[in-house]
Amino acid sequence: MKIKAATTLTLVLVFFLTNCSSPQKASNQSKNKSSLEKKEIEKPNLIIIHTDEHNFRTISAYQKLLSEEQAFVWGKGNNTKTPNIDKLADEGAIATSYYCASPVCTPSRASLVTGLYPQATGAPKNGLHISEDVPTFATILKDQGYATSYVGKWHLAGHDKYAFGVKYKAGFEDNRYMMKGGHAPYFYVTKDKFKGVNEKVAAKLPQEKVIHATDFFTDKTLEILERDKSKPFAIMLSIPDPHTPDFAKPPYNTMYDGLKIEAPITMASKYNAIKPSWGKGGNNEAQGKKDFSKEKDALKQYFGMVSHIDDSVGRILQFLEANNLKENTIVIFTSDHGDMFFEHNRRNKGVPYEGSARIPFLIRYPNKIPKGKVINTAYTNVDFTPTILSLMDVATDAKFHGLDTSDDFTNNKKEVNSDRITYFAKSGGWWVSAVNNRYKLVIDKKEKPYLFDLQEDPDELINFYYNKKYTTIAKMMQSELFKQLNKYDEPGLKIKQKYITK
Repeated sequence: MKIKAATTLTLVLVFFLTNCSSPQKASNQSKNKSSLEKKEIEKPNLIIIHTDEHNFRTISAYQKLLSEEQAFVWGKGNNTKTPNIDKLADEGAIATSYYCASPVCTPSRASLVTGLYPQATGAPKNGLHISEDVPTFATILKDQGYATSYVGKWHLAGHDKYAFGVKYKAGFEDNRYMMKGGHAPYFYVTKDKFKGVNEKVAAKLPQEKVIHATDFFTDKTLEILERDKSKPFAIMLSIPDPHTPDFAKPPYNTMYDGLKIEAPITMASKYNAIKPSWGKGGNNEAQGKKDFSKEKDALKQYFGMVSHIDDSVGRILQFLEANNLKENTIVIFTSDHGDMFFEHNRRNKGVPYEGSARIPFLIRYPNKIPKGKVINTAYTNVDFTPTILSLMDVATDAKFHGLDTSDDFTNNKKEVNSDRITYFAKSGGWWVSAVNNRYKLVIDKKEKPYLFDLQEDPDELINFYYNKKYTTIAKMMQSELFKQLNKYDEPGLKIKQKYITK
């Protein structure tokens, strides 16, 4: 009996020691469980890196997806390398058919932050003020307990250059470094003064008081991230480059000196006769190859500015790594519009050509977005706000024109394809453009319709609108375009609907 009792006691002890933890182990398990529960309910952070007048072709992640002719429209091998921005595509997703709501600064920015087309934001043209009664993603996130900040060019509060102290914050609680506008490469900073200066003036000033705008705004962003890293944060950094005046600071100003820049093939004079009226004229159009030969250096400076931006992106990504914030932070790189840089014999923006209206959009969110994802569906930045709020699991009663496209980014498909049709327009309704992942229809008040097949004619030189093989496509694009113009009360609806194909 004693032996049996001892055996029973041993078995009980073994069972107890096997199945029960020590106080320390139990404490660790409790901490791990608590940590796990905290991670499950932890709010994701958001960083938007936004540039100005940025041609998507200068992002090497896009170059890898384009044909050689399209990746290097300025001559074979003549382009930038952006290893840090590329990380967002390698470790997240890249959208190949992302367009701005209007290829001009103010209306595009207004649409990005509100999820509405420009006509509903109060700021459909440059220099106007965004409506204070329209919700933005920042007002919504602030109400959810986020530390919200904006750093850089705003251009939604008038035309004042190098002016801060924007009264209406649009939800960005820390807007100390929200600048109304301006593109001087350097800032002269003192206690009593903040002034934008060019490189010649900067060279004559005390160097400890001069800083490049890209560095200044990146530094301020990193300071805010350091301050807010222990709580949910949402910050938008809007770098004024690579907008004109096309000046890169050393050493970026000589980084691309060795390139032998060539004129884009669409600049050839033989194409001028077939160019639509909306693609001609204007103050930004370059007048022939003679001018281009003088402007090659401007493109090299532009490339240098892009490389400078890429290094700034690298600094931000490094901060996230060093502070264990990578997995739970959404990082987005995009722009307000493109820059033609002599494609179709034009400079800058304002036209529906790809170089002007198509913008880079790369996003990384390791907790939800699979690596190496390519999305070919057509979007505009009107879709941005509803999509980002959905990715962040933030519910809202706000109404948007854009769609919640978050499933495209979070599903397990490596490549997402859709023939969704969306539209963008010139401020004031001069022209409107329907676009999907292959076709683009442009209708102008005084011009015949143009239908481009971006697969067969990526240079946008051929009008397929009157080609019988494209009749069904033209009807489909046009019908959907006018349906959306009516739905969103687009000024472009005033364009006479006399072009319906039969």
